[in-house]
Amino acid sequence: MQLRRLLQCNSLGFILSSALFFTLFHNALFLSTAWSYITLDSIHSVIFAATMPVVIFCALNIIFSVLTVPFLRKPLIIFLLIGSAASNYFMFSYGTVIDGNMMQNAFETNAQEASALITLRMGLWLLLLGIIPSFVVGLVRIRKTHPWWYMLGLRAANTMLSAVVILLIAALFYKDYASLIRNNKSVVKMLTPSNFVAGTIKFAEHRYFSRNLSLVKIGEDAQLGPLIRGQEKKTLVVLVVGETARAENFSLGGYPRATNPRLQQDNVVYFKNASSCGTETAISVPCMFSNMPRSDYDATLATHQEGVMDVLAHAGVNVLWRDNDGGCKGACDRIPHIDMTKLQLPQYCEGDVCMDNVLLHKLDDYINSLKGNGVIVLHQMGSHGPAYYRRSTPEFRQFTPICDSNQIQDCTHQQLVNTYDNSLLYTDAMLDNTIKLLQQHGDQFNTALVYLSDHGESLGENGIYLHGTPYVFAPSQQTHVPFLMWMSAEYERNFAIDRQCLNRLAENDKVSQDNLFHTLLGMLNVQTHEYQPHQDILQHCRSQASGKA
Repeated sequence: MQLRRLLQCNSLGFILSSALFFTLFHNALFLSTAWSYITLDSIHSVIFAATMPVVIFCALNIIFSVLTVPFLRKPLIIFLLIGSAASNYFMFSYGTVIDGNMMQNAFETNAQEASALITLRMGLWLLLLGIIPSFVVGLVRIRKTHPWWYMLGLRAANTMLSAVVILLIAALFYKDYASLIRNNKSVVKMLTPSNFVAGTIKFAEHRYFSRNLSLVKIGEDAQLGPLIRGQEKKTLVVLVVGETARAENFSLGGYPRATNPRLQQDNVVYFKNASSCGTETAISVPCMFSNMPRSDYDATLATHQEGVMDVLAHAGVNVLWRDNDGGCKGACDRIPHIDMTKLQLPQYCEGDVCMDNVLLHKLDDYINSLKGNGVIVLHQMGSHGPAYYRRSTPEFRQFTPICDSNQIQDCTHQQLVNTYDNSLLYTDAMLDNTIKLLQQHGDQFNTALVYLSDHGESLGENGIYLHGTPYVFAPSQQTHVPFLMWMSAEYERNFAIDRQCLNRLAENDKVSQDNLFHTLLGMLNVQTHEYQPHQDILQHCRSQASGKA
């Protein structure tokens, strides 16, 4: 009788109890790991650590308030309990990271492999954290103590209160959370039950949707136009895809510090009003290489549709992608590509972290071997944070004092800016080296270079750090990106580019990553129905006598 009274509660009590149990037991590993990364040497750091279980509880409280509706709440909580217990067992026992790949392994394992994992310890773990709590949930009687409209209002108030608490903590400790998560990305995958739920969804999407989507080919009608076919020399364009460079800190755009001293001597065209497609690499890179503008961009379609590099290849242009930033996000999957970090070149790399000049390693040999027109993409590590100090070598650390750590919360704003600006100095030198390399091949090719960063970066403005803010709320520091071009005199002359027109356009007009697809096709005079002249930046400044792509 006493047990029956204990196992009674209203719907709000059920939600709060469930959120508390998941916070204290199923997220114990996350909390202990996250706390181990915090140096408890001040009242601020102690309070920051104490806010973590509060944030988890409030977040779960909101989620459960929305999802735990009558007839579904018990099955849902039981499913999450069992899944979380299994996830925690493998994380504690094997140091497993629970993500889409791991869930795919779990779903595709055979009986022999599965049986080898079943142990007494696993049984006890599932019993204590999954089965017994699930049994208790099944026994709980959820009483209707008030009218439905009263409980609905109470649940809404509970949700709003939790949201306010999260926002308040974010306002006070955003910098600390941003630094912790960016420096220790794997710790986020310890959050339960979000880790195994997100992993399961990702696996299902890959298994039942993306894998079965056929490749959408575009621009199969692509061919070289008469202008490029009539050239005495072949044409070579190098596209450098920047990483985390923000236009606000480019001296080419008016920043008072000389962060682009070499490029300012290279006679480049700098587009002062360029915007990105997204605020993170996974969105911006596929978007800028696709034929879809940001307003209509479909990430799922982009995963199985060809992009501008494929269209160039259809036209017979030699294409190559060199990467120093962890992958091309699908943009280079069907063309020759190489991860330069895998070469483990000691003159450029320390472990799996390489300086961007690795992208130029023996590029001269490749260019010498080209027999036709070519486009080469160099995907930078650029200014990727929070370890900005690792994005420049000692000779480029001109702005001091620096933040010689990836713990950005321990550095002043000026130290962060100094370190970030030093990374731009390194990029400036790398781009200058690339231009000089192209100049050395001026007798073989009409040469040109395009540089465009994938997204920008926040360095503490309005309390925001790093990047990845939803685009609609993102500050200009994350969406205003540096975009520049360099063209040899022969390229300008042979393709009839009006330099004064281009300089005026770069100074005044708004451009974006939407323009890249069509501008690259235009630079190689590729004719295809995919090409839209009004989106080609250079088309506005081509002589009518030059012929059109």
